[in-house]
Amino acid sequence: MDDANSCWDRTVELFESGAFWEAHEVLEPYWLEADGLEREFAAGVILLCAALHKARAMGNPRGGRRNYAKALRHLALVPDTFHAVAVRTLEADVHRALVDPTERPRWPGSTPRVASDRERAAAPLAGGSS
Repeated sequence: MDDANSCWDRTVELFESGAFWEAHEVLEPYWLEADGLEREFAAGVILLCAALHKARAMGNPRGGRRNYAKALRHLALVPDTFHAVAVRTLEADVHRALVDPTERPRWPGSTPRVASDRERAAAPLAGGSS
């Protein structure tokens, strides 16, 4: 799943540069293929990016807040730290940036790493019994 990791690398790079719509677009194909918590996390990040884009580039703070609220519904299902990302910090930083347009949200933590199908298949063997 190197494509997924490349997708996350590019998404974080774009997010950090303030290209929120582009970050959303890059992550969307991964989201379409993901499931479970991976899908919820990706959906939440996509909606956070859309919220920032709508509020900043489109001048629609109300629409940004609506997308932010939708993002929280997805991210509420994800642990506080997911793939080395401080999810609650990400939520708070985006909220601050929606309230104060001079704030620049930062990606909190490492770029997410997604295990390949091969790594997932080997995990039960490496981890022993549950």
